[in-house]
Amino acid sequence: MGLQGYQWIIILVIILLLFGAPKLPALARSLGQSMRIFKSEVKQMGKDEDKKDPNAKDDNNQNKVVEGRVLDADDTTSTRKNDPTVS
Repeated sequence: MGLQGYQWIIILVIILLLFGAPKLPALARSLGQSMRIFKSEVKQMGKDEDKKDPNAKDDNNQNKVVEGRVLDADDTTSTRKNDPTVS
């Protein structure tokens, strides 16, 4: 159920009353500037993706899980003595 012609006119009259005639051009101008900025950013993102190195590895290979434990420099000797996996 969409809006019909007379409903759009009522909405436009209400907007005109709320914002006033002098403020509408400034509102439209700022909306236009926002849309131009958005479009330029989208184009820039597309250019950045095109410049991506085709020989680079996928991100999937870089996010592998590695098991292990972190040792402090001071604790390496005492840990190695008690660790049966270290020869």
